Amino acid sequence: MSPISTVILKKGKDEVLRRFHPWIFSGAIHKIIGSPVEGDLVNVLSDNQEWLAVGHFGSGSIAVRIISFDEVEINQDFWKGKIENALEVRKKCNLFQNSHTNAFRLVFGEGDELPGLIIDIYDKTAVIQCHSMGMYNAVNEIATALDSVSDLTLDCIYNKSSDTIGKQTGLKIADTFIKGSLTSQQIMENGHLFEVNWVEGQKTGFFLDQRDNRLLLSRYAKDKTILNAYCYSGGFSIYALKAGAKEVHSVDASEKAIRLTEKNLILNNLSFSKDQVVVEDVRTYLQHCPMYDLIILDPPAFAKHYSEKNQAIKGYRNINAAAINKLNKGGMLFTFSCSQAMDRDLFQNTVVSAAIQAGRQCRIIHQMTQGPDHPLNAFYPEGTYLKGLVAVFD
Repeated sequence: MSPISTVILKKGKDEVLRRFHPWIFSGAIHKIIGSPVEGDLVNVLSDNQEWLAVGHFGSGSIAVRIISFDEVEINQDFWKGKIENALEVRKKCNLFQNSHTNAFRLVFGEGDELPGLIIDIYDKTAVIQCHSMGMYNAVNEIATALDSVSDLTLDCIYNKSSDTIGKQTGLKIADTFIKGSLTSQQIMENGHLFEVNWVEGQKTGFFLDQRDNRLLLSRYAKDKTILNAYCYSGGFSIYALKAGAKEVHSVDASEKAIRLTEKNLILNNLSFSKDQVVVEDVRTYLQHCPMYDLIILDPPAFAKHYSEKNQAIKGYRNINAAAINKLNKGGMLFTFSCSQAMDRDLFQNTVVSAAIQAGRQCRIIHQMTQGPDHPLNAFYPEGTYLKGLVAVFD
């Protein structure tokens, strides 16, 4: 569909687009010609009528999400070209047709110049998740383009956007199969096996962004007693045990997550006892658990919006302090934040504050982020959402 409305920016507000930032905020708009509704395509012009970009219109503070800085028709060929370009990046990262890994993020929103669109590949299944109404409106065209990429062989395409779009718009929509009907399957990541259920699982079914950080854990796990807190499907647990950890306790408040962890342990021929997979709130568990040589702390986002930043700082400080108190002398902490409201410096300062609260000396030996299939758009630094530290505590 061709754009039917035009957004004209205030004088001087075009500079952000000339630096290729993919968002236009409502305060930058001088006037709108036409009557666009949420998700409509719009042309964006400078105050002197110079064409700048095309994007999806939004009624919130982010008024336009830019999908092209070139004057092109937004059609199936456009989507196919963008997806093929994203796939080329994954090929360069050795994530495509890799004999040890068959799951990766193919499209990462702004990181692949497609704000509001996520596509994850689980072997021969693609899971699409739309984070904007514009992408949701185009999902069938996107899926057709995806299925036409010759290098991909897809038996199943699943649109899992009900939660993200429902929260944004209040609309009651259903997740749907666009192609095939497979609900779950085994994937391989760095030679480890995992059961992924994109219908019932969190997000698109698996946390692909932690792949490299799980591999890093393998370097330190041998002969260690380890706690994997907020374990979800047990990714860090499997890597640790495969690397020779002495004992791993996996803890999550969700019974469904713990059952999935058990299934993944069995898939990888790893033995475990009932006391090593625990359904319990992590904060409660840390009040009575034993001491560990290494703790992984990967909680859900404590702040989804910048208005919740102070609350998030307190939450991260307290949970990290509680974990540090359960580390043996010389113990290691793998700690993460996926809250965009917490930038890297703020997160590090919060962990340092937790060390002070716990009365422990702290040395940071690694800084971690999302994997290369979650690329950072250089013109959109906000895309660095996953922050992680590996620290040693005396």
